[in-house]
Amino acid sequence: MDITQRVSAITPSSTLMITAKANELRAAGIDVIGLGAGEPDFNTPEHIIEAAYLSMKQGLTKYTPSGGVAGLKDAIIAKLRRDQQLDYLRSEILVGVGAKQVLAMIFQALLNEGDEVVIPAPYWVSYPEQVKLAGGTPVIAQTTMVDQYKITPELLQEAVTSRTKAVIINSPNNPTGMVYSEAELLAIGKVCLQHQIIIISDEIYEKLIYGSTKFVSIAQLSDELKALTIVVNGLSKSHAMTGWRIGYAAGNQQLIGAMETIASHTTSNPNTNAQYGAIAAYNSSQESVLQMQQAFSERRKTAYQQLSELSFCTCEKPAGAFYFWVDCTALLEKCGYDDADQFANELLAEKYVAVVPGSGFGAPNHIRISYATGLDALTEGITRISGFIKEKVAAIR
Repeated sequence: MDITQRVSAITPSSTLMITAKANELRAAGIDVIGLGAGEPDFNTPEHIIEAAYLSMKQGLTKYTPSGGVAGLKDAIIAKLRRDQQLDYLRSEILVGVGAKQVLAMIFQALLNEGDEVVIPAPYWVSYPEQVKLAGGTPVIAQTTMVDQYKITPELLQEAVTSRTKAVIINSPNNPTGMVYSEAELLAIGKVCLQHQIIIISDEIYEKLIYGSTKFVSIAQLSDELKALTIVVNGLSKSHAMTGWRIGYAAGNQQLIGAMETIASHTTSNPNTNAQYGAIAAYNSSQESVLQMQQAFSERRKTAYQQLSELSFCTCEKPAGAFYFWVDCTALLEKCGYDDADQFANELLAEKYVAVVPGSGFGAPNHIRISYATGLDALTEGITRISGFIKEKVAAIR
């Protein structure tokens, strides 16, 4: 059967592929340590589960409006006002089937054939593929460790053409864990205002910030920037609700309306009972969010010390999310690897540790290590990685 060229050009998710391989080994009875997870290892807080269950018992099991129930829109509006001092109307909020689907609808609603979207690399694996699926052209702006893997205004200026429609800002970033400061966002925003570039601000890891770092949304910096910005967020990472599939967009009313039309012909609506769970998540105590953040912070501290001692590898200390972004360039050259994919595959086959190679993130000499796993498994996994590296280096001497 013929598949469209647009779909044939799409690269499968590397994060899901490495997880599938690890699961196959586990099914065979092998003790695999998974450091590739893109989801919290905590269960959804009980009060959220109870709220969803109660909604079922109350008969709230039917279709809802395509863009989400009014109660959840109101909870999101209150959250954005409370946390970012941003004010939105219900007509400027859309709830979707996870932030991933929300992003896909943004690109479908925004992009005409050949429109360009500037994507800083390293990037989340689905950004370029979603742009291509919508008929757009991803323009990759390669960042470096010198700038903490963040796009600069100079780099954005270089990437802008007459076809540029939007730029993606992901802060805290997946896979690097880096967080944009207010000054950095203002400088990027100045370029966007100059060229009237739409800003897609992916803030899904907003609640996972460490140390003295502060989260800032580019939309809160001025009315002009807010008008250009589409805020994307959800409850997957902040409230351990990955499987519930609730994400949302806040922004221009016309765009939100177009996205709701798309949703009406694709998903009909987000899961009804998940929406009621999400209302409880935002309207109740945030203590569980803080507890999870503190647990990640402790893991980050311990594991970073271990990673700092890896031979021929370098790693910036992440300020947010729950990933370490490890530069393996020197190691790959030393051991004769073509890229980190080869390294990651051998690591999984020989030491039974799953990490995600950087090729899917636009940086083939890197690996992503998730600390969304128990501290014992995390430290043991890094110990195995260290031993693996030492063995490989010793073998070529």
